[in-house]
Amino acid sequence: MKERVYNKLVRDSIPDIIQEKGETPVFRTLDDGEFARCLEEKLREEVEEFLAEKSLGELGDILEVLEELAHSLGWTDREIRQAKDEKAQRNGVFRERLFLEKVIEEE
Repeated sequence: MKERVYNKLVRDSIPDIIQEKGETPVFRTLDDGEFARCLEEKLREEVEEFLAEKSLGELGDILEVLEELAHSLGWTDREIRQAKDEKAQRNGVFRERLFLEKVIEEE
């Protein structure tokens, strides 16, 4: 019998997909603290994959993880959008591609 060890957070349908292939998944449900840590690890993983591949699918994975991370912290989609909009209103967005090199203090 051969085993592949993953030890990582996966999407909800993955156990079913594995079973459909005739394999047996071994999984458990995470508690709140483990879930938060695993979401953070998954976010790092997905960002690295996006930076390597620059695909729309990988970008979608990042958004999925970010939304679930926010929900696990108790924030709603509406609150997330509101926080984003407030920050954009206060500090702007990134469309002008500004790169701050330095600030010169006046004496």
